[in-house]
Amino acid sequence: MPAAKRRAVARPTSGEPSRQRQASRPSSRLGDLERAVMEVLWSRPEQESCTVREVHAELAGTRDIAYTTVMTVLDRLAKKDVVHQERDGRAYRYRAAASRGSMTAELMRETLTDFGRDSRQSALVAFVEEASADDIAALKQALAELSRVDPADS
Repeated sequence: MPAAKRRAVARPTSGEPSRQRQASRPSSRLGDLERAVMEVLWSRPEQESCTVREVHAELAGTRDIAYTTVMTVLDRLAKKDVVHQERDGRAYRYRAAASRGSMTAELMRETLTDFGRDSRQSALVAFVEEASADDIAALKQALAELSRVDPADS
């Protein structure tokens, strides 16, 4: 096939159909590499940012990955509003836009929102039925704290 025709063939890069994302709402659904990059950012203190080089150095210890791949992933995460990107001289620094817990909660909310009311309640019950004793204790504590909040304070 001539080179000009090869360039005209479009191939999906991620195996997923393309879809337009809302820029104002970060997506909590991350691919494996995006999750690995986020784990590096979440391992740092909350307001500490990292350069691409720092993230790459940490990831390269456990996987064969190119610097430019890490740079691309961080740029895409910034466009999805999952990380904050700030200029630092000629480079950029990155930090997570939300904590791991907040992002997990958002994923759970997104998933539950996709269900109708009855299915949503069934899903919550099924989740709690399979939760560990530690998870149940954490849920009870969170519910107790929520019930102590005065609605007038909101």
